[in-house]
Amino acid sequence: MTRMRLVHVPLALAWLAACGSDDDGAVTPLDPDTAPKAVVDRFSGEGAVLLDRAEMPTLPAAGAPIDFDQAPFLVRGLGPGGERVTYYHLDAHQPTPINIYLLHHEGQSERVPGQLPIVDYIPGDHGYSDFWRMIRVDVPADYVANTATSGADINREGWPVTVTDTIVNCPVVPFGSTATRRGGSEGTTLFRGWYKGQVFYYFTFEEQPLRVVDSRVPTSDVHVTFNTNPGATADGWSSGFMTETGTDRTHTIADALMAPGYSSLRNVLVYDNAAFASVTDLASAQAAPRIPTEPLLWNAPLVELE
Repeated sequence: MTRMRLVHVPLALAWLAACGSDDDGAVTPLDPDTAPKAVVDRFSGEGAVLLDRAEMPTLPAAGAPIDFDQAPFLVRGLGPGGERVTYYHLDAHQPTPINIYLLHHEGQSERVPGQLPIVDYIPGDHGYSDFWRMIRVDVPADYVANTATSGADINREGWPVTVTDTIVNCPVVPFGSTATRRGGSEGTTLFRGWYKGQVFYYFTFEEQPLRVVDSRVPTSDVHVTFNTNPGATADGWSSGFMTETGTDRTHTIADALMAPGYSSLRNVLVYDNAAFASVTDLASAQAAPRIPTEPLLWNAPLVELE
């Protein structure tokens, strides 16, 4: 049986940036440069909620690169004090993170050189999330990098794992995708990982540290309004965010720009668009008339503070 232990580990996206066997029991290491690549589609199937190609046919095709620096993925809004900020729109996500497995030779602080990290879900899979809980896996000293390429490999071998409380925001995207803005000091490079013997690509967003809360991703609030208020015949999102005349500036208001209180997984609170002009900061957003809607958690990392 796999041995598990729970520890508190500092935020360490460097584990991911530096890292990046099939279920048939193969033990021959795979070469990430020649291994098959997973076809990623963020806009169909399980998980496509706000960005669904069935509703928005101009969204990129499965496997096609995504430019996140253009509409509808770039949202210009405001901070709690009226600061002019920019978010990426990365669709709605569940609050339960998926696991990201990071392999270490036993007793070593550094990860196995050349070994890509491992996840068992990509967009389209039931249970996928952009938010990952970091899991350390201790492998024997003679382990060869990229022999394990799936969670099934780890479970079969029974290697000890350490479940950390660190959450990272790492959207899986097609190869060639670009997202040039960041709210932290991390780079904009695409990283690689293993998904059931296939290579996939992902970005990292690390504006502020995120820690597990009751096995869930912590959330913050965001106040939004749409061209059409949500109601019996409209969901609001399909009409687009209301913007200042002649610009793309929304009055989408984050409740925090930094810790404590910051999270890029945002609980969406909708206010009446009749109050748009008067909503310019958090206090005015909280005072605006509220439109009741179904609960929704939106992955919207804050990537620019003007």
